[in-house]
This record gives sequence, C-alpha cells and structure tokens, in this order.
Amino acid sequence: MFNLFSDTAFAQAAAPAAQPSIWEMMAMPLGLLAIMYFFMIRPNQKRMKEHNNFLTNMKAGDEVVTTGGIIGRVKSVQETFVSIEIASDTVIKVVKSEVSGLSTKGAAVASATAKA
Repeated sequence: MFNLFSDTAFAQAAAPAAQPSIWEMMAMPLGLLAIMYFFMIRPNQKRMKEHNNFLTNMKAGDEVVTTGGIIGRVKSVQETFVSIEIASDTVIKVVKSEVSGLSTKGAAVASATAKA
C-alpha cells in the first residue's frame, strides 16, 4: 500500500523544472543597481561638482553660510582657508570646504547681477 502512494509522489516530482538562463537571473540585480545609480549616486555626484565649482569661484565680497550656520561676507580667499567677516571688526578664518553656499540674501544679489 505504501508503494502505491510513494510511486505517485515520485512521478509528480520527476518533471524537471526549466533552469533560468544567466541573463534572466542577473536582470533583477542589474536593474536594481541601475535604479540606485540614477536615484542616489548620480545626483550626489552632481551636487558635489556644483559645490566644488562654487568653492573655486568664490571671491571676496560674497555673502556665504558655513556648515555651522555662520553667515558672513568673504574678506579673502586662500588655497584652503577663507576669511569671513561676521561683524564689524570681527573676522574668522574657516576651512574652505566648510563653506556650504551663498546666503539667501547673497544668492538673490548674485542672481540679480547675473540677469542684468
């Protein structure tokens, strides 16, 4: 009696399943990598490139914001440091890479002069 049921079970399991090709197996991981590149890596690289362009084109007189939140006017730009005037007769020296961007007031002035 036991042989009757076991033979039926083996007969159903004996049909070989088709193996997917290497391209079918790699399609999902490659698709996920492409999505991750276009949504995470590429925008970050673009943002870093824009920040580096800002740092190289920074000049005296620009109103900037540091990563610490200090707002001031650039007095001088050296190779790795920037002197920023934060109040009358108060100048601080900041590492150039720590300047995050133009202040909103400075950005509005820069865009107005670019349009003129």
